[in-house]
Amino acid sequence: MLFEYFDKNYVWNLSLAIAMASGAEIGELMDMCAPLKAAAANGTDAGTAEFMTEWVKVADKLAELAREDEALGRHFSASKKWQRSALYLLTAERMQGHGHPGREATYTKALTAFDQGMKLGRENCQRFEIPYKGTFIPALYTQAQGVDGPAPCVVYVNGLDSCKELLYWSWLPGALARRGVSTLCVDQPGTGETIRRNGLFADPHSENWATPVYEWLAARTDIDPRRIGITGISLGGHYAPRAVAFEPRFAAGAVWGANHNWAEVQQKRLRREGENPVPHYWAHVMWVFGASDMDDFFAKAADMNLNGILDRVKVPFLVTHGIKDRQIGVEYSYQTYDQLVNSPKRELKVFTDREGGVEHVGADNMSFGRDYIADWFAEVLGGKTS
Repeated sequence: MLFEYFDKNYVWNLSLAIAMASGAEIGELMDMCAPLKAAAANGTDAGTAEFMTEWVKVADKLAELAREDEALGRHFSASKKWQRSALYLLTAERMQGHGHPGREATYTKALTAFDQGMKLGRENCQRFEIPYKGTFIPALYTQAQGVDGPAPCVVYVNGLDSCKELLYWSWLPGALARRGVSTLCVDQPGTGETIRRNGLFADPHSENWATPVYEWLAARTDIDPRRIGITGISLGGHYAPRAVAFEPRFAAGAVWGANHNWAEVQQKRLRREGENPVPHYWAHVMWVFGASDMDDFFAKAADMNLNGILDRVKVPFLVTHGIKDRQIGVEYSYQTYDQLVNSPKRELKVFTDREGGVEHVGADNMSFGRDYIADWFAEVLGGKTS
């Protein structure tokens, strides 16, 4: 069950749940959220500026405390504070509309805090820049543990509104590393740093950027090019299957939340069916797709469906979904699974009340999806599960 601190405000509660799963401290969450109770009651979009103010206030305090730790040479302690500061800044920034005052500065502070947290904590996380269209796709690389020679690797891609740092904090990279599998968390076009800094908008044809990412990984001496898989969370449930369909060198694929026909979901959202993931939703998706207006957005998103292409997938593929997903109905997981007719090892895992992880991408409990996907990739790509 999703923790719903804010009454009748799914979008704000989703941000809170993501922060909790990513390593937030409950006392700090209360400090940030208690002053926002009244603002949250005014709806999804109203009050997001107040949300930023409260979350940035705590993030800035943590940065100050981290610097005090650094001055004493207590780098591991400083790292944890820098990481929470980055998390709160990214959460605050994610809630703002495109062009909102202070959004860009908040994002810049978040990246700086994240980098400092990784460096001081000696985290298993390296930043790389993959050349693409005259600029680059930034990525975070987590190396497999206990592997002699080239290791298998999983490319991990964002949804509509996530970023590579949140992918890292979903703890899937750590779970895979322990199983002998490396991970590359990617800000693909339309997400994270790639859209905010490099101006690359979402591309429904994910093979356009997934192939260069694959080739960059395959050229590394610590990666086995025959054992590279790809997974995506939320809207990544469109990008990952399509990438596997059109880039046959991927050895396996998985989705953390199926997204079989996102174009159709947009029509449902027009009718106010289901929940949105972020405030200022229509302005957000037009920004992500580089659309000038709603008609332009719908035209650019028309290919955001997987019908008629999944028969091209000829490698193992895992579909996971929460049975009570309020954003993307569970029926889409069955559509993806049913159309993977040529996959030699297709699997559908729907998380139920028995275990948890029933909400969108397991926002109520991400541990079950994380462990299931990590075990599955370890088994398929030649890692270890014990």
